[in-house]
Amino acid sequence: MPKMKTKSAAKKRFSFTATGKVKAGPAGKRHGMIKRSTKFIRDVTGTMILCDSDEKIVKKYMPYNR
Repeated sequence: MPKMKTKSAAKKRFSFTATGKVKAGPAGKRHGMIKRSTKFIRDVTGTMILCDSDEKIVKKYMPYNR
């Protein structure tokens, strides 16, 4: 039986906490900061924990990182 492959895009964007939850950076901070409000830029700093439904999808993409 061949090994499952990890999605390269997923391993660049997500990481796991010690308890197994998925951490992700909020969307919308890559480019185009001039058109975004200062409040938006301030609110999307740091990382967040994904909800359960999104967490299942990410864990399917990363079978060995748990």
